[in-house]
Amino acid sequence: MQYVVVDPEVPAEVADLFRQNGPLLSRIRSGWTPKPPAGSSKLAIRTVQVGGAVAALCLLSVVLLAGGGHILMFVTALLAFVAFTGHLAAKEPLEAESAEYDVYRQARWYEGRYLLPEDFDHPAELLRERTRQAVGYILNSEINGSGMLDDVRNSVMLPAQEWEISRLLAKLSALRSEHRRLIRDGNAPEVVAAMEPLERALSASEAAVVTRIEALERYARHVTEAERALRAHQQVELLRSRLPRYEELLAETGADASAVPEIDHLSRDAGRLEQALRDSVRSAHEAFRYLDGPAGD
Repeated sequence: MQYVVVDPEVPAEVADLFRQNGPLLSRIRSGWTPKPPAGSSKLAIRTVQVGGAVAALCLLSVVLLAGGGHILMFVTALLAFVAFTGHLAAKEPLEAESAEYDVYRQARWYEGRYLLPEDFDHPAELLRERTRQAVGYILNSEINGSGMLDDVRNSVMLPAQEWEISRLLAKLSALRSEHRRLIRDGNAPEVVAAMEPLERALSASEAAVVTRIEALERYARHVTEAERALRAHQQVELLRSRLPRYEELLAETGADASAVPEIDHLSRDAGRLEQALRDSVRSAHEAFRYLDGPAGD
């Protein structure tokens, strides 16, 4: 499945539709247009039919009223009209919109709010994949799910970071492609000299984007450390909860009392791991604050 990057402000159901239909979005981008739903032509015909019925009823009403017709005749005509239009509505129900047409319609409406693999050249694609992996790891981590990393802010800020980085990489890819074409078309010394500042601008822009990606990866590494500390802390806490059973066994068997202090080390180990967990979470929060600072394009 092609990976589609979607602006996080796009409604979730539309974003899921885009992610599931990457190849179709590429076809739409290249100019392909699906056939309109069959129900749309039926709707047009039905509209004409109902409109004709309305016009006929109006004409009949004028004739009846002008000729002094009875109200009963008018009511009869009205009932006949209602029955006729109801028959039209029930005879051929409109067909549901096709899946392809739905993707096409949403793609046109949210044009520019999603990015496809072809929007990235190879270096940009590698950077985009690093971004995706870092964001995905953080959001899917146990420690984030537990709320220890401010999961609410992460769920908002990290997708926004991924979208902004991807948008910049797509823009960088497009400019690099244009730059390569200019290089092929212009070999004059004056052209080469004029293009040098542009090359430096591209390199500086890429370096700035890489800096943002590295900040995400540092955050992910802090989350990895916090995950490790959390798992170790949970395991030692489980062992510590079983200490009374071991102490009881030692007392009943009359075993060497010197074994008790050794077992008590578990409690001290648990305390140290708890502190390590706090330190890891604090470091992750520091990395988060760095990411959350002002960022420019």
